[in-house]
Amino acid sequence: MKIERIELFQVDLPYSGGIYHLSGGRTYESFDASIVKITTDDGTTGWGESTPFGATYVAAHALGARAGIAELAPALLGRDPRQVDRNYDLMDATLVGHNHAKAPLDIACWDIFGKSVGLPVYELLGGSTGVPMSMMSSIHAGDPEEMRARVADHRARGYRGHSIKVGTADSEGGPALDAERITACLADREPGEFYFVDANGGMTPETVLRMQALLKPGLDFVFEAPVSTRRETMSLRQRFQYPIILDELIQQDEDVIWTIAQDAADGINLKVSKSGGLTPGRRQRDIARGGGLTVSVQDTVGSAIAFAGVAHLGATIPEKLLRCVLNTADMVTLETAKFDVIHRDGGILPPEAPGLGIEVNEDVLGEPVAVWSN
Repeated sequence: MKIERIELFQVDLPYSGGIYHLSGGRTYESFDASIVKITTDDGTTGWGESTPFGATYVAAHALGARAGIAELAPALLGRDPRQVDRNYDLMDATLVGHNHAKAPLDIACWDIFGKSVGLPVYELLGGSTGVPMSMMSSIHAGDPEEMRARVADHRARGYRGHSIKVGTADSEGGPALDAERITACLADREPGEFYFVDANGGMTPETVLRMQALLKPGLDFVFEAPVSTRRETMSLRQRFQYPIILDELIQQDEDVIWTIAQDAADGINLKVSKSGGLTPGRRQRDIARGGGLTVSVQDTVGSAIAFAGVAHLGATIPEKLLRCVLNTADMVTLETAKFDVIHRDGGILPPEAPGLGIEVNEDVLGEPVAVWSN
């Protein structure tokens, strides 16, 4: 089996909630997706997606993703897509860094690998635990009671995990407003729910500690990405009473190793495109497991194609370590593919179909913006 053709599509994914408000005054209304289709010499196709969360989230942006894919695609032509590790070695040798450009190509190869042997991707990644996974909502920053209502809406739709965005400047309410948001969102907490308070690296140790002083005792949550640097994280780690989860600081294998070696956090958020795809994601999953870190599997954002990668990797993490998976497809209004997850006991499982188990709607993708072929 050889890669014969690679097509690159660009689509805009409007945010389903209007305007997404993040710490530091960052806002987003639509997301620029790069979607890859790989076709082999026997006609098998595989799909992958990379959708950065704008250009102000981490060091990744949509134009960069497509430029990186243009560097990588010619090198992959003629390769066996099932040799996922060797193909990744080749991509690393062709282009330094740029995880978000490598991710869709890597995911598409896993999709083909699964189809070629008649197995879902989760089986190739080690096998599903069979335990239904909790889905996580993404509650952007806003008025406390309005955020509480959005938590309730997601709860009614079966979400058992909630990511509460905080990180407001002092001029707009500061730590006091963030403390109100946390209190409001946790007010109706139900058994089995899990709460992330997420600053996306937008606070300082000082503002986090001021916010902590304003919270009433007994609130059960973990604090995700409170600050943006390793130094700030280590400073806060010594003085903060809540478990810390790292997200934006986790992009390479060595980031997970550093977290464990320094005891810098209690868990990580493993975002598939930020980590470079399923091949490095699988490695980082295993490193985290060895260090006893909890893991949530997400992506920066994305359509159903991205969500499929999230679900397959998440299904392979033992129940005691897996917190939630992020349904990225629920964050956007454009349906690029059908991905029929199995709903069971308040959670989800990926379908048993070969590969990613998706049916891509090529009509919504339009014509490819670039094609490489032998």
